[in-house]
Amino acid sequence: MSYRKRTAALASAAALAGSAVLLAAPTAHAEVVDVNYQCKTPIGDKSAVSPIDIKGVKSGSGYKITMSWQKGVSSSPVELGKGAMNPSATIELGGADSGTMKVTGPANQEAIPADTPIKINDLSGTYTPKKTGKVTFTAGVLTIKALGTTTTCTPSNDPGPSLTLEVTAAAGGGSTGTQSGSDSGAELPQTGPEDSAIALGTLGGTVLLAGAAGALWLTRRNQAVRVRR
Repeated sequence: MSYRKRTAALASAAALAGSAVLLAAPTAHAEVVDVNYQCKTPIGDKSAVSPIDIKGVKSGSGYKITMSWQKGVSSSPVELGKGAMNPSATIELGGADSGTMKVTGPANQEAIPADTPIKINDLSGTYTPKKTGKVTFTAGVLTIKALGTTTTCTPSNDPGPSLTLEVTAAAGGGSTGTQSGSDSGAELPQTGPEDSAIALGTLGGTVLLAGAAGALWLTRRNQAVRVRR
């Protein structure tokens, strides 16, 4: 085989190997899912269906998760001025992980007219894998706070996952500030029986040293008195 043919064959093999690596790489699957929200509002119960899209982008040791609403949900009998409405939501975790994570976003940037479906801005949060495997992300409860009131919208149609990610557990397997059981600040060291024993031992050693020093001082003082006599 000529040098040129060998080079072409090696290049083809490398390309095929690269394709195999790409096919074997961790994948993400996302789809838009219709969610039927049943909302408890200050003026009674309301319902609305909105397609929900959830996306995940690698960010450091975790993923930035973004939840989007393609249609408005609920409404207000009065106009909501700019910045008057604050949304947040939970996302149900499944597959290799469990529990919920919280996503938040900015208040409404424009006034929302009365009796108009409320369009929710994109909400986001950070997810840090606790286990390795495929994790699913499904729309959970949507909470809307406006003008001192709270509206809670709960999915009633058992929607399927909007996103499936193949993840690898982060070092230490900890959670983040947006997962349930998170936002733990710096904690003071906790002392147990062993720590107490060490502390008492140290204290006892200090007392013994102080006693020995006292006895030595007293001995030297007595000797000095005897010499003077």
